[in-house]
Amino acid sequence: MIKFFTKITYIISFSKKKNLLYNKIIILSLFIFFSQLSFSQQLSKVQLLGANSIEYDANLGNGAKRVIGNVRFKQDNVIMTCDSAYFYSNKNNFDAFSNVHVKQDTSLDIYSDFLRHKGDIKIAEFRNNITLKDDDLTLKTDSLNYNLNDNSGYYFAGGIIIDSSSTLESEYGYYEPNQKLFFFKDSVKVWNEKYTIYTDTLKYNTQTEVVYFFGPTRIINDTNFLYCENGWYNTKTDISQFNENAYYKNKVQVLKGDSLYYDRQNGIGRAFINVELIDSVENIILKGNYGEYFEEPERALIVDSALFIQISGEDTLFLHADTLRSKYDSSGVFRQLKAYYKVKMFRPDFQAKCDSLIYSFEDSIVKLHNEPIIWSDENQITADSIEVHSKNRNLDHFELYNSSLIISRDDSIRFNQIEGVNMTGYMKNKELYKIDVNKKAKTIYFAKDEEGFIGVNISESENMIIFLKDNDVERIIYLKKAKASLYPLDEIQEKKLKLKNFKWLIEHRPLKKEDIFIWDTSEEIKKTE
Repeated sequence: MIKFFTKITYIISFSKKKNLLYNKIIILSLFIFFSQLSFSQQLSKVQLLGANSIEYDANLGNGAKRVIGNVRFKQDNVIMTCDSAYFYSNKNNFDAFSNVHVKQDTSLDIYSDFLRHKGDIKIAEFRNNITLKDDDLTLKTDSLNYNLNDNSGYYFAGGIIIDSSSTLESEYGYYEPNQKLFFFKDSVKVWNEKYTIYTDTLKYNTQTEVVYFFGPTRIINDTNFLYCENGWYNTKTDISQFNENAYYKNKVQVLKGDSLYYDRQNGIGRAFINVELIDSVENIILKGNYGEYFEEPERALIVDSALFIQISGEDTLFLHADTLRSKYDSSGVFRQLKAYYKVKMFRPDFQAKCDSLIYSFEDSIVKLHNEPIIWSDENQITADSIEVHSKNRNLDHFELYNSSLIISRDDSIRFNQIEGVNMTGYMKNKELYKIDVNKKAKTIYFAKDEEGFIGVNISESENMIIFLKDNDVERIIYLKKAKASLYPLDEIQEKKLKLKNFKWLIEHRPLKKEDIFIWDTSEEIKKTE
């Protein structure tokens, strides 16, 4: 051995005097030599430990011996038994028949009807009625190749795996016992008492019991449905992450997103990017780029381009805010929607703007707070706070509280105005037809005849009832301390043609549903000018 290493040292020293290519050849040759030496050292022989009888027949070929009855083979730490076998000792192989059992000194046992064992490469090819057992896991298949060098195996003619909690089947599977990993391909199905999984490709860690999905995947139980094309599911904790066209569905709702996180035990779902929460009972959709959903008590949160849609044909409502929250009221029966910061609404028959809003599905009341504005037809409606009441999803009436003001424009310079502390406006066929003004009522409206404007009527009273037709004042009923005057247009100062709190805010009005995402419309108008 000393001479051998001396010779190797000499070769390396000599190689330094040669060119670089020659050095590479020497190094490669040494690598191959040592690889072969290592392989020859690892090679082990199959030993026949015993059998009831041993027969030799030259007609069998390849130097085969026929061993019959209680046959036992051994290679390294593996014991192999069967009823009968052909043993090719010169090739280090054997073919085993009937009641085949392979046992490692680990927890692994494999049973089959037939085994072809290739001892030089330690590959065991099992066929027909195969059962593999590893701890509390069982695999059943008809074709299994097992590598005893690294304790890995794969099946390719359909297989079923059963563990303590689940059953899995697929056409193809690969198993690494050392890593406790299974890989499955083609028509994969996993089921237990809680759910069923269908997928194209799946990886399963039997130790952590985490399932990884690759390809279209469905997870189904009695109440829920989950779909994705990539993700993972922890079967111990019921926590999962679903990606690529992911969505969750229960009996009445659907949650979508580019990515979904779901904690089944705690009933918590989180969605990321292109989020949609659809409620088929209420005909509503919540959209955004981040969402949270809680099952008990049921509630949802949407932020980042948050959008609420209430579907009602041509009168579908679109609402945007920085944050949307949906939950049930204290009775647990009726849903509430809360919108926070920079709220805008669009519906063909009315539009609105405010900084916070509450929508009650019980009585169809929308409450607007913090500088609310409503536009209905030609009317601009403002107050400290506003309530909008609907019936059958049509506007029925609205309540204005404190600093109430209604303005409609007659032309580019003339504005009809109604002011009071509180007001109630009544709608019919999507038009404002009656207004009750309570406390400190004031009006400015321009009177017309067939030829045009005839003057301006300025009036005030403690309370008023105003009737309108086609957005024009038709009649006013003054209640208590009334005072009214009609002035010719050329005999009144312009400053008296606007009430104290007059503000015309048309630049903030969303004229189409896309405008609800623009908080200050006036800035957009400037850009186009």
